[in-house]
Amino acid sequence: MKKHLAGLKIPRIKIHIPRKKHHPPGTSPGTIHLKEKKKTETKVVVTRYTKDNHEELSFNNLLDVFKYKNLDGVIWINIVSFKSIDEFKKFGEHFNLHSLAMEDVFNVGQTPKLEVYDEHNFICFRQLTNEGSLSENEIDIFFLNNLIITVSENGTDPFEPIRKRIQLPSARHRKHKADYLLYTILDLLIDEMFPVLNSIGDEIEKLEDELLEDPVKETIHKIHEIKRKLLVLRRVIWPEREVLSQLYRNDRGFIKASTKIYLRDSYDHSIQLIEIIETYRELASNMIDVYLSSVSNRMNEVMKVLTIIATIFIPLSFIVGFYGMNFDTSVSPWNMPELKWYFGYPFVILIIILVSGGMLIYFKKKKWL
Repeated sequence: MKKHLAGLKIPRIKIHIPRKKHHPPGTSPGTIHLKEKKKTETKVVVTRYTKDNHEELSFNNLLDVFKYKNLDGVIWINIVSFKSIDEFKKFGEHFNLHSLAMEDVFNVGQTPKLEVYDEHNFICFRQLTNEGSLSENEIDIFFLNNLIITVSENGTDPFEPIRKRIQLPSARHRKHKADYLLYTILDLLIDEMFPVLNSIGDEIEKLEDELLEDPVKETIHKIHEIKRKLLVLRRVIWPEREVLSQLYRNDRGFIKASTKIYLRDSYDHSIQLIEIIETYRELASNMIDVYLSSVSNRMNEVMKVLTIIATIFIPLSFIVGFYGMNFDTSVSPWNMPELKWYFGYPFVILIIILVSGGMLIYFKKKKWL
């Protein structure tokens, strides 16, 4: 493989490789540094609902949502973005958010996980999209008995479909507590990976056709790009499956039995995703072998044509070399009558044509052409 790729210049693959931000060694746990959060405008969407009522409001200040701490019904505080760390610290202190969980919000690049604290529970999940290139968005979730707090890393709001469902009086959310809302959030993030994998599957199908018809240098670059996308997907979905498993099997009571049935369905979806990813990874690895085989076969075809051409010219070189000997026939006991024959030149041309044609017919019958 190295021999075939030695002279191949592969362009740099622009796929984001997440790196976990960290504090200097020895920093106190739960410490949040200002440099780790870019300043932006605050945007918060608060959804509160009961069986009979629904309320949805937007705020530009985290302090404005303090009044929702002890209200009845299910309360969902979706923090799309916030302006300053001090603002988020005050918000966290008011809602009794653990300092380690708040630190994880700022130190992006966390592995998907479930953390159980005395004050609340904390989940880190990742949203993946594939619009030209694969991108990630970390979603941090704090949840209590009737309160859900979600924080988006990149300042986007992926939960509009869920809010539209909650607005319907017949929505299943109205009949359940916050644990069902938690399930729908996680289920949305899991199911969003299926379109990502479908787009990668389409890329693999196109590459397979390209490999069989006309593989070029850029083909190997595309294959490596797909392999790296699948590696990112695998790194995300495996721990997320473990999070769903922990939620499904927990016995602390914050997930009701009626919701566990739905969590089991999301867990099954995560297993399906893993199976698809592993299948695609195997296909991508096989495509590299197919590429090398195609390049080798094409080289063999070129070498076969060149070998046939060289073989045809061997007897022709002998003929012209034989008649090109500079012997004086007047003093030689051997006589070459063709040298002084009037039709000697066209006779040699005819011999060359017959020999070449005969060899081509022979190669054709042997199916070497």
